Amino acid sequence: MIKNFIFYAIVFLPGSNTFDWDNEEIGTPGAFLIRNNHHSEFYLKSLTLEDVPSHGVIHFPCNSWVYPASKYQNDRVFFSNKTYLPAETPISLLKYREEELENLRGDGKGQLQEWDRVYDYEVYNDLGNPDKGPQHARPVLGGSTEYPYPRRGRTDPKYESRLNLALSLNIYVPRDERFGHLKLADFLSYALKSIVQVLKPEFESIFDKTPNEFDSFEDVLKLYEGGLEVPEGVVKVIRDNVPLEMLKEIFRTDGERFLKFPLPQVIAVDKFAWRTDEEFAREMLAGINPVMIRSLEVIIERKLFILDHHDALMPYLRRINSTSTKTYASRTLLFLQKNGTLKPLAIELSLPHPEGDQHGAISKVFVPEEKGVENSLWQLAKGYVGVVDSGYHQLISHWLHTHAVIEPFIIATNRQLSVLHPIYKLLHPHYRDTMNINALGRQILINAGGALEVTVFTSKYSMEFSSMLYKDWVFPEQALPQDLLKRGVAVKDSSCPHGLKLLIEDYPFAVDGLEIWFAIKTWVQDYCSVYYKDDESIKKDAELQSWWKELREKGHGDKKEEIWWPKMQTREELIETCTIIIWIASALHAAINFGQYPYGGYPPNRPAISSKLVPEKGTPEYDELLANPDKTYLKTFTSQFKAVLGISLVEILSRHSSDEVYLGQRDTENWTSDAEALEAFAKFGKKIEDIEEGMKRMNNDEKLRNRYGPVKMPYTLLYPSSEGGLTGRGIPNSVSI
Repeated sequence: MIKNFIFYAIVFLPGSNTFDWDNEEIGTPGAFLIRNNHHSEFYLKSLTLEDVPSHGVIHFPCNSWVYPASKYQNDRVFFSNKTYLPAETPISLLKYREEELENLRGDGKGQLQEWDRVYDYEVYNDLGNPDKGPQHARPVLGGSTEYPYPRRGRTDPKYESRLNLALSLNIYVPRDERFGHLKLADFLSYALKSIVQVLKPEFESIFDKTPNEFDSFEDVLKLYEGGLEVPEGVVKVIRDNVPLEMLKEIFRTDGERFLKFPLPQVIAVDKFAWRTDEEFAREMLAGINPVMIRSLEVIIERKLFILDHHDALMPYLRRINSTSTKTYASRTLLFLQKNGTLKPLAIELSLPHPEGDQHGAISKVFVPEEKGVENSLWQLAKGYVGVVDSGYHQLISHWLHTHAVIEPFIIATNRQLSVLHPIYKLLHPHYRDTMNINALGRQILINAGGALEVTVFTSKYSMEFSSMLYKDWVFPEQALPQDLLKRGVAVKDSSCPHGLKLLIEDYPFAVDGLEIWFAIKTWVQDYCSVYYKDDESIKKDAELQSWWKELREKGHGDKKEEIWWPKMQTREELIETCTIIIWIASALHAAINFGQYPYGGYPPNRPAISSKLVPEKGTPEYDELLANPDKTYLKTFTSQFKAVLGISLVEILSRHSSDEVYLGQRDTENWTSDAEALEAFAKFGKKIEDIEEGMKRMNNDEKLRNRYGPVKMPYTLLYPSSEGGLTGRGIPNSVSI
């Protein structure tokens, strides 16, 4: 009897198809080939064979676009939901397993078309547009020691053409990596394009001709209470270029009143609690960049902590301040009080020495004061810290450490691990939509003149700066326990849960994150143990070894000589590696993305750019600070144009789509036929639900002040579940927005 075999399905029109099965002797169907003789593509969700003699029901999860046969050199193949290590693959399927991987790798030649199913690597050579002038030139990132970077998905082997100004985003990524029809990100693509290419120039025109700025915090609040009044000419341009439904969704128009935004959570209860020192410090533990604070070791019983944005920024600061930005490298010193909150003690603001770096930096130190000009200067100092932290968050914590570093894993997985491979089945849900959102980002957000360069203090040096910080990236330290230990905010302690003791017990990101981290690790361990019984099985897995080799040598090729890469010789190395990948793509990204609007939708709380330095005594600016400190703060950090553009962007980027798939869930039924794997996943899903209930209980504990803060805003960024929309909670499986 043939144990596994292939059968054909020829499709002339999309729709339901039936197959008669009457041969008990032929064996178990293991795959099918399909040929589309229709003139257009269709999406094949799955195929199910029922009443197969001796086998019952057999499922073939497909989840793929099938183009007309004329677009392919070979018919498409889809496998059943059986899982096989390479050496255990039935002979009848082995050829198709190998050929499918070859097709997905491509030949590295030619410009790729939408029907191509090719995953290949390319450097970031598409950020600049020097044809528009030298001011639009940007260095190529990746492939050099000067500008190292993770690789992105390849489109054209020589260059990637810039898109024109039409609201069309025909960006190549493998078709199955594109946003689904139901996804908000379909809308997102056009929304972002509208903001950057229609609204941005119109807003610049308005604010250049009538340079109105916010004179008071009450003026800023009008953005949420009544919107802005916009000249009729600009209203007409926007209406003519942005579809009505999108206009209503993004800008909530009301006649001539544009840009009425939803109220951010940080000011929903108290409009001014964000200005307190306690909230300023709390957001380092529970805000949108809670991955930076460090301990100052062996000082005052480890009660001193620091937010340090000095050494990384200083080499770039002279160039950055030659643009419209005027800001400082900063260090913030904090003290852990008995009530568990942090008290800021001092802020150091530094500039490069005007006579050269060999003379060191010029620094000013500010300390908390409750009134007078000293209080005004202290508030300005906190604003500069916010500017630098916001930029570091957006460029490093968010873009580089989640979006950019995960893309090579997606490419390597599709090139080297068959869909039959257990690790492919484990990781694939955590790659959903990432290549598409990254490609979109390269076109309109992180490119020369894109939205990020306009709204973040690093200006045209933004991506170059992130390249310098990639030099410090260490894959094993992306594991949450290792990150906490490295930053000195945790120590090993076998008597504590998970073997770690947090030096700041009420550290919401770390407390919730550790629960999620170890739930993921337990799931990965349970799953991998189904297929790998010992270390030897890891070493003998040819696909796994090729995957890991290519990931290091090509995907993250600029760091291939690093000695810290796991060797992939043991089950523990595989489990830790897969846990890190899933953590980065799911919980880490969620923690630093979906709070962007709840915290940063009110720009005075999270300013991203500063246009003036601290005023000096004897200057008109200092006199204005004395007379109207709020106006000076707003003129320094919150221009109308950049505030409106920034708020528009973070609102969209903080939304969940209606069809999002969250941690502990899968969007494909019958993704495997292995009962042990399904049982382990069900256990994981239940654990995730229990963790969320525990987070809710902690948020109701008044003793845990860092979970709520003066702004009365509970920490929900690591709640696993969410509805669609702007919720400030929810952990999607993947970097999907």
